[in-house]
Amino acid sequence: MKSPTLSISPARKEGGLKLVVQIPAFNEAATLARTIADVPRQLPGVAKVEVLVIDDGSSDQTGSVAAGSGADRVVRFPANRGLAMAFQKGLEESLDMGADIVVNFDGDNQYPGSYIPQLIAPIVEGRADIVLGERDFDSIPHFSAAKKFLQRFGSAVVSRLSGVACRDATTGFRAFSREAAQGLYVAGMFTYTLETLFLAGARKLHVQAIRITTNPRTRDSRLFKSSFEYVLRSIGTIVRTSMRYRATAVASWLSFPLFLVGLAVIARFFLYHFVLEPEGTGHVQSLVLAGVLITVGVILVGLGLVADGIATNRRLLEEILTKIRKRD
Repeated sequence: MKSPTLSISPARKEGGLKLVVQIPAFNEAATLARTIADVPRQLPGVAKVEVLVIDDGSSDQTGSVAAGSGADRVVRFPANRGLAMAFQKGLEESLDMGADIVVNFDGDNQYPGSYIPQLIAPIVEGRADIVLGERDFDSIPHFSAAKKFLQRFGSAVVSRLSGVACRDATTGFRAFSREAAQGLYVAGMFTYTLETLFLAGARKLHVQAIRITTNPRTRDSRLFKSSFEYVLRSIGTIVRTSMRYRATAVASWLSFPLFLVGLAVIARFFLYHFVLEPEGTGHVQSLVLAGVLITVGVILVGLGLVADGIATNRRLLEEILTKIRKRD
C-alpha cells in the first residue's frame, strides 16, 4: 500500500490549505441553514474553509436557503439525479474550487460539524487519504436492533470484499485528500458510500476512521422506504461493485462450491456404480447433475475473466481521467 500524500492545489501552495465542505441536498430547506452554520470556518492547519451545496433538483427552497445561509457556491440540478450523482458533482466542483481537502457533509444535520477538525487531521498530517466518521450505532436511539445488526453485518461484508477495514460502511461523513478525490469515479446510481470504499481498496489508498456521535434525527431516510428495500438495494450494490472491482475473486468464490458439489456427486456415482451396486445401471442422473454444476462453475469462471478484463479497461480510463483532472 502506497504512503498517503497530501496533493496541494497549485493555486493554494502559497496561501495554505483550502477545505471545501460539500453538502449534497434534496429538499433540505428545513435543516440546511443549521447544517451550514455548524461548519467551522477556522480550523487548525487550514487557511480557508468554503461551503459548497449541491441542490439535487429540490422542489422546496433548498437553493435559496443555501445561498442565504452562507454557502460559498450553490450548484443546482434541474431535476433530481440521486445522491450518487450529487456526490460526484460535488467532488468535481470542490476540485474546481481549488480544494486540498474535501469533506462530505449531509444536509439533514445528522453529523455534528464539531467533528470536522478531527476528521481532517489525519489528512492534514499526511497520515491518510480518506477518513471516515464512523457512527456509534448503540448511541443512535432511532436505530432498531435489526438495523444495528444489518449495519454491522453489512460493514463487515464490505470490509472483507473491498479490503478496507471499516465499522460503518454507509457513513456519509467523510474527508478526502485532493489526490484521493481526483481518483474517485462513482458509477452506481443508488449511493456513493459503498463504491468509494471499493475504489479506495482498489487504489490502495490509506483509509482511517474516527468515532462520532450524531445529532437527533430530523427526518426519515429518503434513499429507501423500508429496511427490506435497503437490504435488497445494498446487496445489489455490493454484488455489482464487487464484480466491477474484484471480478475474478467473486467468480472464484461462487464457482468453488459448484465444483466441490459436482465432484462430490461424481464420487457418489462411482461409489454406487463400482462398489455398492456394481451390477446396477442406475444413478446416471448423478452424472447429469454433476455435469450441470461443473459447467455452471466453468461459465462463472469465464464470466469472471471477462469482467476482470472490463475492470482493467475501466481502471485505465480512470487513470486517464485522473490525469486530466490533475492537469485541469
